[in-house]
Amino acid sequence: MDTPLATARIVRFLEREPVVWLSSVRPDGQPHLVPTWFWWDGEALLVFSKPDARKVRNLRANPSVMLALGDAEEDFDIGLIEARAELLDRPTAAVLPAAHLEKYADQLGTIGMTPAEYAATYSQVIRIVPRGFLGWHGLTTPHSARLADAPLASLAEPRRDSFDARNGEPMAAGRTVAPAPRVVPPARLRPSVLRRVGAPIGRGLRELTDGFGRPQSLPAGSL
Repeated sequence: MDTPLATARIVRFLEREPVVWLSSVRPDGQPHLVPTWFWWDGEALLVFSKPDARKVRNLRANPSVMLALGDAEEDFDIGLIEARAELLDRPTAAVLPAAHLEKYADQLGTIGMTPAEYAATYSQVIRIVPRGFLGWHGLTTPHSARLADAPLASLAEPRRDSFDARNGEPMAAGRTVAPAPRVVPPARLRPSVLRRVGAPIGRGLRELTDGFGRPQSLPAGSL
């Protein structure tokens, strides 16, 4: 749900969060999800990757991505972003902001990597442009909303009054949740019916299985 409050919360995440979860799709249709460092320039995210990374191969085939930021432990104080990625031709050394290196100076120092080594190792630049924001939170006013100077109760991003276990995790209202399937108990048959129907079925199953030997184990990797 792209509302002024959702936008304010997610911009706050983009300005402060150290990690974004980047979801892409493999060429065979399987999903792929990784956490990664990033830089937000006010219009797009810059992610610096190894050129042969799985996410890079995915984006060459399908540039659509989903991003997630925030803290799930703080009553699902999360921001989700629908976006489109572009693989830049320019290497990381040509576009790497000094502020990005400052943001991760402690982490780079811990792993013993210099800025030059970082730029050479993660030389593929991924530019990700947001297309839509979804503010995701539980029953309380999220911390990110308070930081964004939102009111204690927002009409733009309403919340459910109570937690409904049937509908899953708490979330911002506005998205339709599919109802749980109705379970229909099997009809109960009288014992006389079971005797008449069960005996012929049992004889037929024994005849079918008599011709089969013991199950054989499959070789590793055959499935």
